[in-house]
Amino acid sequence: MLENRKILLAVSGGIAAYKAIELCSMLKKSRAEVKVICTENASQFVNPLSFEVISQNKVYTTLWGNDIPIPHIELADWANMIVIAPATANVIAKIAQGIGDDLLSSTMLAAHTPVLIIPAMNINMYNNPATRANIAILRERGVFFMEPEEGLLACGYKGKGRYPLNQEILYHIMIYLQHELAWKGKKVLITAGACREDIDPMRFITNHSTGKMGIALARAAHIMGAEVTLIAAHVTEEIPEYFKTIRAFNAYEMLAECKKEFPGSELLIMNAAVSDYTPAEYHKEKIKKNEDLTLKLVRTHDVLANLSRIKQPGQLICGFAAESENIIANGKAKLQAKNLDYIVANDLGVAGSNITSCTFIKNEDEFALIGPKFPVAVQILDFISPDIIRNEK
Repeated sequence: MLENRKILLAVSGGIAAYKAIELCSMLKKSRAEVKVICTENASQFVNPLSFEVISQNKVYTTLWGNDIPIPHIELADWANMIVIAPATANVIAKIAQGIGDDLLSSTMLAAHTPVLIIPAMNINMYNNPATRANIAILRERGVFFMEPEEGLLACGYKGKGRYPLNQEILYHIMIYLQHELAWKGKKVLITAGACREDIDPMRFITNHSTGKMGIALARAAHIMGAEVTLIAAHVTEEIPEYFKTIRAFNAYEMLAECKKEFPGSELLIMNAAVSDYTPAEYHKEKIKKNEDLTLKLVRTHDVLANLSRIKQPGQLICGFAAESENIIANGKAKLQAKNLDYIVANDLGVAGSNITSCTFIKNEDEFALIGPKFPVAVQILDFISPDIIRNEK
């Protein structure tokens, strides 16, 4: 998603400036072209030479004495996107008020491509009315922001203001290069992960789902502006803190939580691998090992079928079908049987990996998708996007 894209990385003078070195490296590994502006204050925290070596381009620190005659204009014209990471309260204020007294602020006055700002500062500085007002001004102008994380800050305070994970910043860059906040205000419910049905205190029935696709879909929908609720069973990666998460670990809990959340949602994406069967009897004590064991199973409630029956006009449902054979035919059968708007038919041959191979199906249209889960998640949302944008529940 970033190959050959031109990213202008602007680093301002916060303690988190050293973390931008890793971001620069990750952008290069993603095959983006990177040029760096390092402010005078940022140069007190990190050596610009580090960025020069990683980006394989000259680093620009001043309006004067550069290899290009009008750097703030030429850099702004060169970039497909400008990313300010970290962004101090001072830099945000200057950009909001149209001050151009150094290379970074002057470049922002000349900017005409998407801009993503990553604030990182003391919690009191972040919550200061002036900072909040400046952020609101820039949001109104179409500048993208990524909320800082909560946690222990370098100054010793604990709260919101910490520089986020660079991988999360990378996901935001991927989206904002090609998307606006088209899903802003849309309420999206997504399920993810593998349900487990307990046999006894030690054993359970489950499946190979990792939850990575569901989390990728939730992440992408959030970045595109949606109000996301994720109902997660057992997952193998950390869930981002920036959207609402509810845990539901078995089929019974998944159905109960979905019934609570679905009525207020415009779109349901049912990605969780819900167990089809559960033990007829739960053993409170661990079953002792015998030569043979017969386990009686009974059907669980079909979560997707139940939700489809209470679907209201204007609500959209996207199901998933994990198949090992006749993938498209079985997916289409499920689409019709459960009265879905879309279905994603997954090839179980790549189950549990970081790569997915699937087919997105809507009516008679089929779109084959293969690749890492986040880019595929974005493509799935792009297929749904025209319907949810024009949808008025």
